[in-house]
This record gives sequence, C-alpha cells and structure tokens, in this order.
Amino acid sequence: MKKRVKQAKPKKSATRSTKVTRIKTGIDHLDTLIGGGLIEKSITLVAGGAGSGKTIFAMQFLLEGLKLGESCIYLTFEEKKEKLYGDMAGFGWNFEKYENDKHFFYLEHSPEQVKALIEEGGGTIDQLISKKKVTRLVIDSVTSFYLLYQDELSRKEAGLALFELINKWGCTAVLTSQAAARKDDLLNTSLEFEADSIILLYHFRARGERKRALEILKMRGTSHSNKTMMFNITKAGIVVHPGQILKSS
Repeated sequence: MKKRVKQAKPKKSATRSTKVTRIKTGIDHLDTLIGGGLIEKSITLVAGGAGSGKTIFAMQFLLEGLKLGESCIYLTFEEKKEKLYGDMAGFGWNFEKYENDKHFFYLEHSPEQVKALIEEGGGTIDQLISKKKVTRLVIDSVTSFYLLYQDELSRKEAGLALFELINKWGCTAVLTSQAAARKDDLLNTSLEFEADSIILLYHFRARGERKRALEILKMRGTSHSNKTMMFNITKAGIVVHPGQILKSS
C-alpha cells in the first residue's frame, strides 16, 4: 500500500511591521497635522526670517521632551544663556531648573568648534549624548556654521558630515536656519536635500500688521497638510491654527 505524502501547507507571506514611533513636538495643534509628531531619530529643518519664531519653536520642542523625562541638548552659535533663559521664562519655561537637574544641556560653541567636532567624529558632544542618553537635539542656527565654507560644494560636504554625525547620535533633531524674507530665499543651503522634514516659518506684514504663518514643505514618511497655516506666539508658546489658511502670498 502506498504511503500518502502530506503536502506542505503554503507559507503565509510574512509582513514586516512598519510601525513608526512619533515624537511629540509640544507645538499646539501641530502634531495632529503630521501623524502624531516627528518621526523618531529624524532631522527637521525649521527655516524662517528674523522674528519668525524659530528659537521658540526649537525650545518648545525641547521642553516637551524634558516634561516627558528625556534628556535634551541645545547647541547654539549665537544665543547667550542668560538672555535665552530670560526670554523663555516669559512663557513660564524654567530651563535653568532642568539644567540643574542634569536633564538639559546648554552648549555654546563657535562654528569653528563644531567644524572641529565633526572632524573628530563627535568629540565631547558624542560622549555627553552617550552618557546622558540624550534623545532630543537642537542646533540653533546652522546658518553661522555654513558661513565657514566659501563654496557650495564645501557647504554640501559639511552638511552631509553634520547629518551623518547626528544620525550616528540617534537623536531626534531640530535644526534652525536663518533665511531671507522672500519665500524663494528661505532655503539657501543644501540642507534642504538632506533633511527628513522642512518646516517654513513666515513673518510678514499684512495691512500694516505683522502676522505669522507655518508651512510643512516636506516630511518623509508622513501624510501632512500642504496648506500654509497661521500661527500665534502666545504666553504659552506657539499655537498653530489649522483652520486659518493663508490665501494670499
């Protein structure tokens, strides 16, 4: 009698998990427009002209992490600690307390020092991030750093090296960039091609009054609004108004 051969059951197709971890920005009404927050370990470029709210945006992002018990770094080329802390105190944000608690680290470096850090592969910042398990990083702003380089090719190479270093650190990063007033000039560096996300902040005059608006230019892996939305800087920080759309340039 012939033995019956069991036929192998067809294998079920394996489906890989595509779950993405989102990092809350702390910006009122922004996270709901970008799938719940920034993608973990991504790099976001926040570009805008003078007075558009770039530093407030960046500090609000760090504050959200500090509230959640994370460790954060603020690296600046321009802002003085006393002035920055004083300005942020106006929103009721006590960064000095978080610094004393060893969760917030204020670093003031010259562009030359950052250039040296990149050449060294991270240096002291690398050690700090590893030791304190830093999860959020802000560089405010990268414009001064880029002025060190005379030609576009050198700037692009420096930008690639900076992004590689940030990716190595594994932080969710926000980089601010000083930009000209006109929209066409908002992105004047090669950073726009390397950033995972780009958020543009506008500060313009309409009928004799200064107003602010926000545009999500790109955000990889995220379905986001393509509209330019108004926002205000309130006593509690930045508040986006998704229902208020800028209809004229």
